[in-house]
Amino acid sequence: MITAPLVAAAHSAVVAAEEVEEVNPLLPHTYDIVWSLVIVVIIAVVFIKYALPKFQAVLDERAEKIEGGLKHAETAQAEAAELRAEYEQQLADARTEAARIKEAARAEGGAIVTELKAKAAAEAARTIETAQRQIEAERQQAAVSLRNDVGALATELASKIVGESLEDSARQSRVVDRFLAELEASSTTSAGKEN
Repeated sequence: MITAPLVAAAHSAVVAAEEVEEVNPLLPHTYDIVWSLVIVVIIAVVFIKYALPKFQAVLDERAEKIEGGLKHAETAQAEAAELRAEYEQQLADARTEAARIKEAARAEGGAIVTELKAKAAAEAARTIETAQRQIEAERQQAAVSLRNDVGALATELASKIVGESLEDSARQSRVVDRFLAELEASSTTSAGKEN
């Protein structure tokens, strides 16, 4: 096939080279160049027919793997971006919910404090009122006791001064009332003079 024309070309080149008498020492002989070209063409044909398709198949397979890897990486990157966006949304929702719960707790705490203050104020008012009633009752009891004691002393003193017995309760009551009235009048006048 290709070798016959090459051999003919090589033969004609050898014949032409013999006719030339001057030989350049840097250039190889013509038959060396021709046979080298024949071998290079044979190697090129074998390489193109057998080796190049295998190299091409390996390169195509590698390109497909790279493209598949790139597509997989793009898909994974898109999923990661989607998950990140979802995570950030959940985080924002959680922060909003936490702020809402915190505000509700603060409001509830304020309401509890207000309620407790109102209860404490009511309890204090009730305690003060009870104490005032108790003080008033004790004052009245002390006034009655004092009145009886002062009355008894006044009656005894008056009976010693008058020299009569004031055993009669009506008479005793009048004397005690008169004495207490004079005592209150004198304490009022002395209080008015001090002011």
